[in-house]
Amino acid sequence: MKYLSITQTAERWGISTRRIQILCAEGRVPGAIRIGTVWGIPDDEPKPADARIKSGKYVKKPTDNNE
Repeated sequence: MKYLSITQTAERWGISTRRIQILCAEGRVPGAIRIGTVWGIPDDEPKPADARIKSGKYVKKPTDNNE
């Protein structure tokens, strides 16, 4: 299996290198491995889906402050 660097993957996916580092650290890029201080990303790995809230409605969970 061939691995790509962060910069190569950033050009391929069209997002910043820092964002890819964060995705790898969160475990959202399956097959990504840590090689010393850098990440290796499989060349056939697709870009992860965007997990941001797109509806515009943020549902805040109620806190339990019944004091």
